[in-house]
Amino acid sequence: MIHITVEDRTGSVETIEIPEDINLSLMEVLKASEYNILATCGGMALCATCHVEVLSGMEQLHEASDDELNMLDTLPDADENSRLACQIRLNEQLDGLHIKIKGSLD
Repeated sequence: MIHITVEDRTGSVETIEIPEDINLSLMEVLKASEYNILATCGGMALCATCHVEVLSGMEQLHEASDDELNMLDTLPDADENSRLACQIRLNEQLDGLHIKIKGSLD
């Protein structure tokens, strides 16, 4: 199992367990786990409503694409720990990832 620690916008922290062989993005898992994520563009890195801050485990992630970096550049609160959850494909190397949901609700 992959264990992801998620801090929501209210500061509530929960660890979710995801099967290792799942072929989903972090955004899809967050939505399925009933976190309030808009994901307006459906995972195409076009809206940034699935913006997350990686609190630990950044070194386990693949590098952000130019499209993802361009979208993150449009956000006033993005920093070097920001990623789009739709661009993070889950795999066993991400066990222990800790993120904070930052994306817009409107």
